[in-house]
Amino acid sequence: MKILFIQTGGTIDKDYPRKQGGYAFEFGEAAMKRILAKLDTQIEFEIITAFQKDSLDITAEDRQNLVKIIEGREEKRIIITHGTDTLIESAQYLERQVKNRSIILTGAMRPERFSNSDADINLGMALAAVQLLHEGVYICIQALVRQASLIKRDKESGSFY
Repeated sequence: MKILFIQTGGTIDKDYPRKQGGYAFEFGEAAMKRILAKLDTQIEFEIITAFQKDSLDITAEDRQNLVKIIEGREEKRIIITHGTDTLIESAQYLERQVKNRSIILTGAMRPERFSNSDADINLGMALAAVQLLHEGVYICIQALVRQASLIKRDKESGSFY
């Protein structure tokens, strides 16, 4: 069973800027590459980049492009790293558009490069979930695994439920 990992950006992939000063972040290598490199796994996988954006900048065209990428691939098990601000929107869009796949969206509240990041556990949960769950679109974040249509987020606390 081969798993396809798709990078779209978001906090999980943000890094300190090397090209500019100030408080801005930039996107670089997919965080999942560093996380997966820590594992001694026999799982066959491939990592591709769809785009590298803050999730607030993701457009309807980006989401449709993501659908085209998924439909153009043979893998039935897919993990997508995504920013948390519009994670639910994208997951619910994919849920309406893509069938016959197990798709997990995950991200992080703090960049993977930070020592207190939740990226490792969220991606680890997604990796386990994609191997066990039936076809559908799910979100793995903050120790939760939920179908895209059933998850919600508290706008004040940022917590998913």
